Formats: sequence, C-alpha cells, structure tokens
Amino acid sequence: MKARHLLFIGMIAVVSMVCSQTALAKERIVFGGGPAGGTFQVVANAIQVYDPIKELSDIRVQAQSSAGSVENLRKTDAGRQQMSVVYSGHVYQGRNGKMKNDPKKYENVMAVAFLYGAPAQLVVKAGSGIKSVKDLEGKKVGVGNAGSGAFANCELFFTHMGIWDKIERNAMGYNDAAQAFGNNQLDAFWLFVGYPTGAVMMAAQTNDIDMVDLDKDAVSSGFYKEYPYFAKVTIPANTYKGVDYDVSSFQDAALWVANKDVSADAVYEMLSLIYTDEGLAHMVSQKKTFKSMSIESGPTGVVTPFHPGAEKFWKEKGVL
Repeated sequence: MKARHLLFIGMIAVVSMVCSQTALAKERIVFGGGPAGGTFQVVANAIQVYDPIKELSDIRVQAQSSAGSVENLRKTDAGRQQMSVVYSGHVYQGRNGKMKNDPKKYENVMAVAFLYGAPAQLVVKAGSGIKSVKDLEGKKVGVGNAGSGAFANCELFFTHMGIWDKIERNAMGYNDAAQAFGNNQLDAFWLFVGYPTGAVMMAAQTNDIDMVDLDKDAVSSGFYKEYPYFAKVTIPANTYKGVDYDVSSFQDAALWVANKDVSADAVYEMLSLIYTDEGLAHMVSQKKTFKSMSIESGPTGVVTPFHPGAEKFWKEKGVL
C-alpha cells in the first residue's frame, strides 16, 4: 500500500511538472510601441488588450513603450523585442546598412503587415510667417524623441533641406513638445505620426495653429527622387481645430514587424485574429487611424521580406 501511495504521489508530481513546463512553453511576445502620445504605443497596447489575443493558450503578448521606430528596429533585430512597429523606410535602410551613422545591417527584422500611413506634420503658430522648413532658421523646434522615427526622419528631411544645423533642436516626445509649444518655449514642433494625433489637438487648444506644406518643400528639393519610399499625402481640412484647409505632406508606412526567430505559427495566429471584422473593429475603436488596416492593404508599403508566417497568411488571402 505504501509503495502504491508513493507511486501515486510520484505520478501527481510528474503531471504537475509537465503542466508547469507546458505553461512555461508559452511563446512570449514583447511588442515594442513608442513614446506616450504617439500611435506606435496605441498599436502595441491595442493588440495586447484584444480579448482573443489575451485568450491564446500558446502566446503571451506584452506591450512595451520605446523611443520609437529606430529603437524598435534595433531591439527587434537583437531579439529583445519579438514584435514592434517600425517605419518601412527604416526597415529598408536598416536591412541595407544605410542607417545614418550606422552601417550595421539589421537583417533579422521581417515585415508582418502594413498598419497605417504616417505623415510628417510640422506645427507652427498662426501668423508666424513660417511657410517652409527653410523659414525655421534660428527657431526653437521640437524634433521628436532621440531614437524615434520622428527624430530620424526630421534629421533626414531637415538635413536634405539644409536647415538641420541652423535650428535650435529640442529632442522630446510629442506631448512634451505640445506643452512646450503652448508655453512659448518652442516656435514649431515636428511629428511623424498618423492623424489625428492627440499632441496636435492639444496644441490647437492652447494656441491658434498653422501647419506647413511639407510636400511643396519635398517636391522643390527633389526629396522624393532621393527617398522613393516616401509618398505624398493630404491631411484633410478641419482634422485639427483652426486648420480649415487641406495640408499637403509626405508619409512613410508604419509596419508591424517581427524578429525572424518568432515562430511562423505565432505570427500567422495573431494575424488571423486581428485581421477579422471583429479584430479590425477593435483596432479602429482604439484609434481612428487604423481605418486604413484591411486585408487588401496588408502588403502596402512593404519593400523588404515578409516573415514566413505573414507570407503564408497574405498568400492565403490572395493579396501577395
């Protein structure tokens, strides 16, 4: 009897150990978002809190804030984040060793899906006389968080325009920049984010604002020819309080990306949950920017290889 009792206890211990190991085997996905006030962080949070994602037995998603696109590229490549939001241009530059002051090739970052187009937005005070980026010479400008896509694209465009070293640069997040702008500590601030965005809405509550026509600068300077992954975009009139005219700008595609070592099953399973009528409705409920997400738009703006799990999903949907 005693031997049988010990055998029974031993069996319980083995079953318990197997169950524990199964629980531990759950694939952990750290999803890199961005700074507060930006759309990147909304993406990560929205995917983490979606009930069908939370209920997955084999995957656990954890949203994590970051400085933005460039940091996400590097952390995802290194496997410190399994998924992230990164601009298509940075995925392309990183893969080809063309990042500014960084010749490393980030080849472990693979595309999962197009999320939305992120336009450049340059906010100034109404009546400031600032009609072009070139008018910023000698001005105090919020240029985005260091390490963010906003900062990197601001440096890229302003350098192209010959103005980067002629402004007083302030590296800060969108909400901080909007607050500093409202307190007259900045003459202008730059964003690279889906519209409408809370930081510009905040700025428009405290001041009458204008927005600069960045497409005009891009066309006249040959910016599109040099950086072909950017495309013209129009921010409709009345998107922001007091801006009762269409604003022409340029945009990059914000992509959902994954490290190459994330299992194809995990990528496929998550796409299968998000890209349903219910999943897309959930994303739009978190931010209207995500109206651009659809099966049809899935491969939009992707100029680098897809993750195998994503490739399988989009091919099954007939869009790749």
